[in-house]
Amino acid sequence: MPTRQPSPARLRQAVAELAPVLPVLTDLGERFAAAGHSLALVGGPVRDAFLGRAATDLDFTTSARPDETEAVLEAWGTATWDMGRAFGTIGARRGHTVVEVTTHRADAYDGRTRKPVVAFGDSLDEDLVRRDFTVNAMALRLPDLAFVDPHDGLTDLEEGRLRTPTAPEVSFGDDPLRMMRAARFVAQLGLVPAPEVLTAMREMAASIDIVSAERVRDELVKLVLAPHPRAGLELLCASGLAAHVLPELPALQLEVDEHHRHKDVYEHSMTVLEQAIDLEGPPGGSPDTVPGPDLVLRLAALLHDIGKPATRRFEDGGGVSFHHHEVVGAKLAGRRLRALRFDKETTKAVARLVELHLRFHGYGEGQWTDSAVRRYVVDAGDLLPRLHRLTRADCTTRNVRKARRLAATYDDLEARIERLVAQEQVKALRPELDGNEIAAVLGIAPGPVLGRAYKHLLEVRTSEGPIGREAATERLLTWWADQPESRS
Repeated sequence: MPTRQPSPARLRQAVAELAPVLPVLTDLGERFAAAGHSLALVGGPVRDAFLGRAATDLDFTTSARPDETEAVLEAWGTATWDMGRAFGTIGARRGHTVVEVTTHRADAYDGRTRKPVVAFGDSLDEDLVRRDFTVNAMALRLPDLAFVDPHDGLTDLEEGRLRTPTAPEVSFGDDPLRMMRAARFVAQLGLVPAPEVLTAMREMAASIDIVSAERVRDELVKLVLAPHPRAGLELLCASGLAAHVLPELPALQLEVDEHHRHKDVYEHSMTVLEQAIDLEGPPGGSPDTVPGPDLVLRLAALLHDIGKPATRRFEDGGGVSFHHHEVVGAKLAGRRLRALRFDKETTKAVARLVELHLRFHGYGEGQWTDSAVRRYVVDAGDLLPRLHRLTRADCTTRNVRKARRLAATYDDLEARIERLVAQEQVKALRPELDGNEIAAVLGIAPGPVLGRAYKHLLEVRTSEGPIGREAATERLLTWWADQPESRS
């Protein structure tokens, strides 16, 4: 298929977006040409240039084989590295510029294993037809910046359409992860999948099981951090992919929430996610503002009610209850994130937020004691700014008066927290005797008993606030008198 060329003005505008890296593009293009190889800028950088976005990652495709690529890049850069020689990719750095150059590819999966069968191609057109989507199958030949678009990706980009260069069942058969990428591009770029793409995703959803959990996780993270994750998540559910990679999410579609405010808990969870995003602080802000996009907050908002299906009970009179769904949900969230190979810190933080997301509702009409407020702060720890936003986002009532009352009540709680933090440094709460002092008072060595004593004094500090070292010592000795170790 011949390339439909953009208007000269459109092409100039796209090239202008590449102005900061044009010297690199020209230099590399000339070096590869001098060595007898072709080189083209391909994929995301070309797509983003036509979207008016500056290039962040520079991805190239070449007729050179990996060893030949490495030789050219060694002469160009200050460092090179093997990013996957078997897959044809060599990386290089020159100053602050990092590039990835991959030999023309013709990959395919065998349909059973998780790894692609690699075959190097001989032409740019052969490489582009194996790309995931037409909007990523555009290229600029270097060094002359000739636009190559054999699959009309620019038209699809302008019309907001997501298509594959070849038949979608062939594309997704080559790499099932592309179905996850489809959902990601919906969330990132606002594209709408063509009918045949959605049909293929539905028919082939189960094939995502051959892809490693790590690769699925990485795509899910990009989706969740995108400007509009709801659209991508809805595509995961509509296509059946979510049933394989995040089954807790479509399970919520079966549950009517207890206030009958939404079609189901699924819709409520999507709304909470969107509201949590609206409460994120600007990028680069202080941790207290939860600068966005924040993965932990967004995952917690999405998963905060996944314990409801397992805890649903129909009450006398037609009501529905979900007692302790936050505890069950925390366990389910941790289990799912571990299965997706999320790091321990993220998994622990998301599960903790899910567990704590209902705590505020015990605040009632602002009647919590200072002890309860301290405990709220201590239990949340460094997650407190995120918990503030998750709790506020969880209010999706359409009753304006009720929404205002809940917001005012949480305003009051935050104000009390600020006062206590200022007065008592609650965020850095410690017992009034440290571990060495506790050991000296009780005449014990470090070990489990000392840990229990420390925990007891921390509980005293949390419940009663500052009581002074003398009173703390008395409380410690009183506690010690009841311990079996004190009589041994």
